[in-house]
Amino acid sequence: MTLSASPTAAARRTVVIYSGGMDSYTVLHRALREGLDVHALSFDYGQRHARELEVAERVCRGLGVPHQVVDIRAIHGLIDNSALTDASRALPEGDYGEENLGATVVPNRNMILLALAIAKAVNIGAGRVDYGAHGGDHVLYPDCRPEFVEAMNAVAGIANFDAVEIHAPFLRATKTQILAEGLAMGLDYADTWTCYRGEALACGRCGSCRERLAAFAANGVDDPIDYAEGVA
Repeated sequence: MTLSASPTAAARRTVVIYSGGMDSYTVLHRALREGLDVHALSFDYGQRHARELEVAERVCRGLGVPHQVVDIRAIHGLIDNSALTDASRALPEGDYGEENLGATVVPNRNMILLALAIAKAVNIGAGRVDYGAHGGDHVLYPDCRPEFVEAMNAVAGIANFDAVEIHAPFLRATKTQILAEGLAMGLDYADTWTCYRGEALACGRCGSCRERLAAFAANGVDDPIDYAEGVA
């Protein structure tokens, strides 16, 4: 049965798409700092490893935040044309650029995840869905661009009897700026996983690791997670 909520209650409740990575970790805590009733939502869509999901589960348990992991691996065959969902493909290394970032695009991922998160929001009487799209993703991730978010927000306002707002607080921020805000909140980024590989230590070579390391360097602090030997 669908839960009903007063307009005031709905305005104080949000569904946070929480991958376990740096951006969504910061978004999660930002929503908590707003005093919202936060419901975290993670997805297993057949990505190469589950390290982020394990981190997300541990963080939510520690915070006492309701957390649901949705198993949508049945759609894997629809979105396996990516190095992040096809283990037979080589993961690109080095700083993000057009030649390597395109290989990590998962077809239509954010539209799929947002659609499910909107359904969850309507189902529990939440007025908002938060997700961690940021300015550094605009160039090659179409589903992180302002135009996409604005269009999805318009759809979320009319797709159900109850309107849902798509909230992307870091849409025009860089990874460095996101980290700066999180550090100012006193967040411990040891409770995040960024690396595209699911090994014991972060590789430090993939684009995601390189972007993370650059953000910490720009903020003048050391990254608290451990990296493979030889990574500076």
